[in-house]
Amino acid sequence: MSTEVATTELTTTDKPSAEAFTFGEPMPVLSQREIFDYLESMHNGKWYEPPLSLDGLAKVYRAAVHHGSAIQVKRNILRSCFIPHPKLSLAEFSSIAMDYLIFGNCYIEQVKNRLSKPMKYQRAAAKFCRRGIEAGVFWWVPNYSESAAFAEGSVFQVMESDVSQEIYGIPDYVASMNSSLLNESATLFRRRYYENGSHAGFIMYMTDTLQKEDDINNLRKALKDSKGPGNFRNLLMYSPGGSKDGIKIIPIAEVAAKDEFLSMKNVTRDDQLAAHRVPPQLMGVMPDNVGGFGDAEKAAQVFDCNEMESLRATFRTINDWAGEEIIRFNPYALAVPSKPS
Repeated sequence: MSTEVATTELTTTDKPSAEAFTFGEPMPVLSQREIFDYLESMHNGKWYEPPLSLDGLAKVYRAAVHHGSAIQVKRNILRSCFIPHPKLSLAEFSSIAMDYLIFGNCYIEQVKNRLSKPMKYQRAAAKFCRRGIEAGVFWWVPNYSESAAFAEGSVFQVMESDVSQEIYGIPDYVASMNSSLLNESATLFRRRYYENGSHAGFIMYMTDTLQKEDDINNLRKALKDSKGPGNFRNLLMYSPGGSKDGIKIIPIAEVAAKDEFLSMKNVTRDDQLAAHRVPPQLMGVMPDNVGGFGDAEKAAQVFDCNEMESLRATFRTINDWAGEEIIRFNPYALAVPSKPS
């Protein structure tokens, strides 16, 4: 007597395997323990160490779809309004803005010519910049074995405020980090679940008596051959005189697992949107209800007034340090559809 589950045969004499329905450990880009190792800004005698792992924040940027999308929306709006300056290109400003949105810090370096006059301004990657013990000194630290001090007064730091210290900025979205990592873990778990392929799909329960053993063998072969391309093929089961409930298909945990996955993704998505305060219609999120999210144009205008104008004001503080207006913005405006001629 044998019962077939998809393509795997289990008999009454088989011993259950401890690894029959297990799969590899999902590998998140960062665990909660590493990202929330929140200490004071320690120093090594030359520079202060950031209170949060900058390498961890860089990885979390790509951990969850909605977390990364919210940052990209803000970057794109800033970039669309920025007016390039002869000493600061659009590409450099875009990189500076991304550093600030991801790390809560950004650094702009002043490059001088032979006459000691400012020739251009460029981004110093926030992931590798450290604030020195001495006032006005910043360090470039690409790894543990290399370091170099910038020329004194050549680097300006723009930082988000933090209630625990005044050396480095902390991004506002830190409160939603658990939701971002949980969203990533749920996606990785689901992906490994399908890639593993050893999970049971359903049990075919038959009580009708078939006249020929070949019918059972043919049905078993048809189920085996249903995997791969064309796996949504139809099967014909002919059972003369059989009862209505002679054949039953019993799914194994699939419906419950699907519901839990969708609930997890939706809850963590809402947490991320709340932390970034970005309207969902600006990020390509599909509404769950028939009414939708409302007028996207009004949402964009309110978002620009409440959030983006504050960011633009923050970046304008660079002008006070540079002594010239290198950061300029056009007013935010939505595209007006052209009228048909």
